[in-house]
Amino acid sequence: MDRTRSRVRTGLLAVFAALALATAGVMTTPDARAADAGPTALPAHALVGYLHSSFANGSGYTRLADVPDSWDVIDLAFGEPTSPTSGDIRFSLCPRSECPNVESEAEFKAAIKAKQAAGKKVLISIGGQNGQVQLTTAAARDTFVSSVSAIIDTYGLDGLDIDFEGHSLSLDADDTDFKNPKTPQIVHLISAVKTLKAKYGAGFTLTMAPETFFVQLGHQYYGTGKWGGQDPRAGAYLPVIHALRDELTLLHVQDYNSGPIMGLDGQYHSMGGADFHIAMTDMLLTGFPVAGDANNVFPALPPEKVAIGMPASTNAGNGHVPTAEVNKTLDCLTKGTDCGSYKPHGTWPALRGLMTWSINWDRHNNEEFSKNFDAYFG
Repeated sequence: MDRTRSRVRTGLLAVFAALALATAGVMTTPDARAADAGPTALPAHALVGYLHSSFANGSGYTRLADVPDSWDVIDLAFGEPTSPTSGDIRFSLCPRSECPNVESEAEFKAAIKAKQAAGKKVLISIGGQNGQVQLTTAAARDTFVSSVSAIIDTYGLDGLDIDFEGHSLSLDADDTDFKNPKTPQIVHLISAVKTLKAKYGAGFTLTMAPETFFVQLGHQYYGTGKWGGQDPRAGAYLPVIHALRDELTLLHVQDYNSGPIMGLDGQYHSMGGADFHIAMTDMLLTGFPVAGDANNVFPALPPEKVAIGMPASTNAGNGHVPTAEVNKTLDCLTKGTDCGSYKPHGTWPALRGLMTWSINWDRHNNEEFSKNFDAYFG
């Protein structure tokens, strides 16, 4: 997610088209409940949204106290590093010159407490399109832990959202096993998050918002590939998700600003309708071979740890779908009805919910996304 009106990622789309050498393997369908679900304090069906707290754009600034009650998890966007490799994350409220209606620090902290008292989770989201974070050294890892801790402690937050994009994560040429990563920036990120989880305990909320390029694309392409030449970022989130699946509260992949992705049916799926969301989510809930290798399967995540990322409006990003398509997606995955051409490998009533970029864009669009969510789940 970024700070612009329309979050178009032409560079990544071009890379999708350039990756043409790998081949898909035989599909396997492990049980979606094989992974550990673990306890969670979220409601059975949760709505996650990003709040533009540190910047302004065409959607306008929304005070935290004015965020509607529909939102169960509020991600404060964004904490960003002082430099890509420093690990030193900083967060501050939008300058008054950009956001004339910005609240004071005291009002902001009071709003956080009020949201938490109402049962909401308020997290600091690290990264975004502009916040490239590369923990290439142990020193950067330690600085990341201390600086993120400082933000959490200062504002009394519930946890962390990892929204690493762009060049934050990539795989070294000899790093081919997602179950045993050795690329420093991957290893240090895993270590840093485990340290934060251990520090704050079981109540620490951890979410991730990777793009399809870094997750589902790994079904076909992982890193530079056996013969080299592929984008080293392809599938680069997989080792992070896998290593942190016990600590993870919620994964909500961004099903937008994406190129075509091959699903478990061996067909390419493109944005624009329920089919894309169904196919992409089915991969997470079923598991999938990595780099086409049927002997190297990324294990399924439990549905309680999965939400679907969608743009709140046409202004928010490419891949927006009407509410009717949102509901088709939910019907198919949670009830097994109205699935269309793609048939998922199971039905998951416990699918956690939806994520959107963003709360601000939803308010700009008369709260269509959140009101539809509320109406669907009652």
